Amino acid sequence: MDKMKYLSRIQLFNGLELEQLHHLEPHTPMNTVKRKTIIASPYMPQKRLFLVKSGKVRLYKLSKSGKELTVDLLGEGNIFGQVGSFTAGSQDLYAETIEDSVICTLETAQFEAIIKEYPELGLKFIEMTASRLKEVEEMLELMAYGSIRKRLLYLLYQLSQKFGRRTDPDQGWIQLEVKITHQELASMAGCIRETVSEQLSGFMSEGLISRKGVRSPMSVQPELLFMAMERA
Repeated sequence: MDKMKYLSRIQLFNGLELEQLHHLEPHTPMNTVKRKTIIASPYMPQKRLFLVKSGKVRLYKLSKSGKELTVDLLGEGNIFGQVGSFTAGSQDLYAETIEDSVICTLETAQFEAIIKEYPELGLKFIEMTASRLKEVEEMLELMAYGSIRKRLLYLLYQLSQKFGRRTDPDQGWIQLEVKITHQELASMAGCIRETVSEQLSGFMSEGLISRKGVRSPMSVQPELLFMAMERA
C-alpha cells in the first residue's frame, strides 16, 4: 500500500492535505513487526509515540501473580505511548502485536517538531487522549459498580465501534474484524473464562451476537448491545 494512504489512515493525521502528508513522510518511518512481538513495556523507553498503520496491538498489564490482564485492543489508525507529560493511554503497560503489523515510532523531539509546524495536530492529540481517558474511566466505573453482564456488553459494543465491519445493513449485523478469545474478554471484564462463555451463550440466545463456528468471526448487533447495556 502507498505510504500516503497509510499516513492518511492514522487518526492523528486524518484531514491533512496530500502535500502536508508528503512533508511528514520522512519523520514517520514504517516498521513491519511480526505477530506476538512486544513493542513497548514498562522497562522500555516510554517517551515516544506509536502509530498503528496496519495490524492490531494488544495493551496489557501484569498482575502481581504474573497474569496478563488485557486493557485495550488497538487497530489501524490508533496511537499509543507517551510524549512529554502527555500519555495516550499506555503508561506502565505492555504492547504486543496480535497480528503482523506496520508500526511507526515517533520520538518526543520528532513529535514536538511536527506539532510546532502543525499546531492543529497538538489539539487533535489532546482530543484523542481525552477520548481514551474517558473510555478508561467508563470501564473502571463498570469494573467497580457494574455487573459482569454489563461489562461484557460494553466491551462488545466498544469492539464493534473499533473493529466492526457492517455485513448486513438491513439486519444491523456488524462483523468484528479482530480475533479475541474468551480468556482475553475475561481479562478485560475482570472475570473468569467460564463466566464469559456462559454470558456469550446467553447473548446468542438473545440475538445480540452470532457466530457460525468456533473459529469464525463474531458478529454483533451494536444497537441492541447498547440498549441491553442501558437496561443492565
